[in-house]
Amino acid sequence: MATNSTFISASLLPHLLILLLLPLSLAAPGGGKWNLLLSNIGVSAMHMQLLNNDRVVIFDLTDFGPSNISLPNNQCRNNPNDLTLKVDCTAHSVEYDVASNSIRPLNVFTNVWCSSGAAMPDGSLLQTGGFNDGDRNVRVIKPCTDSSCDWQEFNNVLTQRRWYATSHILPDGRQIIIGGRGQFTYEFYPKRAGADQAYNLPFLSQTNDPRIENNLYPFVFLNVDGNLFIFANNRAILFDYVNGVVLKTYPTIPGGDPRNYPSSGSAVLLPLRDLQGGANITAEVLVCGGAPRGSFTSVNNGNFVGALNTCGRIRITDSNPQWVMETMPLSRVMGDMVLLPNGNILIVNGAAAGTAGWELGRNPVLTPLIYRPNNPIGLRFEVQNSSVTPRMYHSTAILLRDGRILISGSNPHAYYNFTGVQFPTDLTMETYSPDYLDPRLARVRPRIISPASQSQIGYGQQLTVNFTIEGRIDRDFITVTMVAPPFTTHSFSMNQRVLVLNNGNDSSSIVKSLGRTNYQVRVVTPGSNIVAPPGYYILFVVYREVPSQGIWVQIK
Repeated sequence: MATNSTFISASLLPHLLILLLLPLSLAAPGGGKWNLLLSNIGVSAMHMQLLNNDRVVIFDLTDFGPSNISLPNNQCRNNPNDLTLKVDCTAHSVEYDVASNSIRPLNVFTNVWCSSGAAMPDGSLLQTGGFNDGDRNVRVIKPCTDSSCDWQEFNNVLTQRRWYATSHILPDGRQIIIGGRGQFTYEFYPKRAGADQAYNLPFLSQTNDPRIENNLYPFVFLNVDGNLFIFANNRAILFDYVNGVVLKTYPTIPGGDPRNYPSSGSAVLLPLRDLQGGANITAEVLVCGGAPRGSFTSVNNGNFVGALNTCGRIRITDSNPQWVMETMPLSRVMGDMVLLPNGNILIVNGAAAGTAGWELGRNPVLTPLIYRPNNPIGLRFEVQNSSVTPRMYHSTAILLRDGRILISGSNPHAYYNFTGVQFPTDLTMETYSPDYLDPRLARVRPRIISPASQSQIGYGQQLTVNFTIEGRIDRDFITVTMVAPPFTTHSFSMNQRVLVLNNGNDSSSIVKSLGRTNYQVRVVTPGSNIVAPPGYYILFVVYREVPSQGIWVQIK
């Protein structure tokens, strides 16, 4: 017995020593709080985007029957192309005002089902594609401070139909739209004179299973060298979209299971650091969860296969990149991965069995996880407090400026169906507050004094941030981060990005005391539009993983 005890202690000793060396969070692990905001937002939150006016644009599909919120002023949408209702007096998009916790209906004219989008450099949401009469359309909504803004639609401006495609903002401010059902191409918007065409991307046909199409909503990230990391099915490439050249083919993810829709894992680009390092910046991608190969066929035969519990992590800037596999405490398909202001990742929503698609998921996963990318492998996952609300197919989750996570959606049916089904259509909206928002941490939560929100910043410039903290602090543990708010749908947050700013010196020289509770931190903004595409970001000051409320900054 003594021998076993000695062996266990010795085996744990390296992990205990590592933990003692880690910068400790002030928040107790394994916490978090859920809060119901609204019991009926009117539409199922299939797509969500936070805009720089602190309002969230939410929309569903348009032609599978009425929603639960009417268009204002007795308006009706008359569309002879709709498959269900030719005349529809309900809204299929809403705007959520975070400050007032209220919903306002918006008017979408053609079908935005399973579409893509991104926030543009001027702060507007540019949304692309959809289904039926909307699959080649582009729609724009510009943020406003009153109730005057609504969708503007441009018909048939995309070269090809884009349904289940992925969008990403490029360094020049345009969107690239990649793939979609039956489309093995990419194109750009806004269009340039003489470049109004689609370009072939054979990688998409090579990763396509025509029976299942496990390459829809590919995971796309702008790498620090200006090229695109594109993951589809179980493989990835580094793609020079300017010249149409594959620069690198990454190894197949170990196990070979698909991770894209309908297998629907999720992926994030881990926080970028040392932003002035140019070619020396390290970039890593994390892919988690999904459904094993064959799950879609099995589900249609009545067998709901258990979801994957693995994550693959790869340093995409390495000369010889290799996947490193990790095991999550919980299996999950249709989960959402949200980058937090402190650089950690929240994994939330989804199911433990089945796959994406109508009626194809089982065993909701109510328990979120926090992934700490800077911890040693084996010590990165923390189980959090559980929700009581299943968030299955067509759920979404996004970060708000105050650090909460806004969560809504779940409609695994062709129509809104509230009775007689295992997982009724859910129109509620709730927030998850990570443990860094525990009221007991109020004394050490930074509060930004300047610059003012909505400030403009340039590239590679010194930025001075003044902030207060009530308690005494260790200045070595102050960081400044910038978060790009993503367009989120179908378990993938397009354009999601966290940048950790520094001043090029050691951390002890960054923070200056201006008084008992007042401090100043000087950092350098991202060095290029490749590292930080132009547009609006939320800037946070973080102390020992406890973030301030963010402010909006526009980099241009």
